[in-house]
Amino acid sequence: MTICRTLALLALCLLPPGTAIAEGITVHDARDRDVVINDPSRIVSIGGAITEILYALGFADRIAGVDATSLYPPSALRDKPDVGYMRQLSAEGVLGLHPSLVLAVQGSGPKETMDVLEAAKVPLVLVPETFSEAGLIEKIRLVGHAMGADPRAACLSAAVEGDLAQLRTLRARVTQPVRVMFVMSMVGGRAMAAGHKTAADEIIQLAGAVNAIDGYDGYKPLNDEAIVAAKPDVVLSIERGKDSLNADAVFAHPAFALTPVAANKAFISMEGLYLLGFGPRTAAAARDLSIKLYPALASQAESFRPAALTANCRQ
Repeated sequence: MTICRTLALLALCLLPPGTAIAEGITVHDARDRDVVINDPSRIVSIGGAITEILYALGFADRIAGVDATSLYPPSALRDKPDVGYMRQLSAEGVLGLHPSLVLAVQGSGPKETMDVLEAAKVPLVLVPETFSEAGLIEKIRLVGHAMGADPRAACLSAAVEGDLAQLRTLRARVTQPVRVMFVMSMVGGRAMAAGHKTAADEIIQLAGAVNAIDGYDGYKPLNDEAIVAAKPDVVLSIERGKDSLNADAVFAHPAFALTPVAANKAFISMEGLYLLGFGPRTAAAARDLSIKLYPALASQAESFRPAALTANCRQ
């Protein structure tokens, strides 16, 4: 990056909300397309991680609306209009907020709505959702670049990279990885379990464990034979209000009763966006999960202070 470019970006970060970018900024998004952004002053943020990144970068005042997954910080849904769940959006709900930019995580929908948004004159950036350390850093950098705030994004990325490095040090202390099965829900006695290429699979690995499911990508319902064959040591799930999976349901299940899960009475449930959102707090979530899986690591983890939670990257 040239000195002139760096100085230009630093100057841009100091511009007040509502200031248009004279030359425009080009972002290459998840559709493998270049999107030109001239005015990032009024944003609809679709995806909890995107909203979290925008707040961490100091752009709360530019957010015109958020989706229902934007649970952190809590003020997002309290203070901003809610356009609905990210996979059940209406074009009218989004465009009715008169955004100058829509930032949406890859996988937002339905397709009909995204087609309407894409056809509108408002720039639409689909942010790639790659569940990996590199994918997390790229997400932060892309959102920051879309806002014309590369230096702020570099600051936050550095903090997150430092947290991930601390996590690797903690993970290296694991000598006997446990087998974890992430179960989203239990319907008709079948566990909807996460395979590879999922946020659950990656967070399990980041925490120093092994995904008990090794035969498929994405989510699939498992029959009793598959549950027994997976031999999970721990069942992991997320808190979903009244629809949350609970320990009693797992331990009473006839198939899980034949696995180490029942013998260990090992069930963990964590807040969904924190655990699976792959935003700036991901390393902290993996640390917390690691401590739950390996209580002996608690003393070593005391020195792990996630920088992303306190970094001042807003100017």
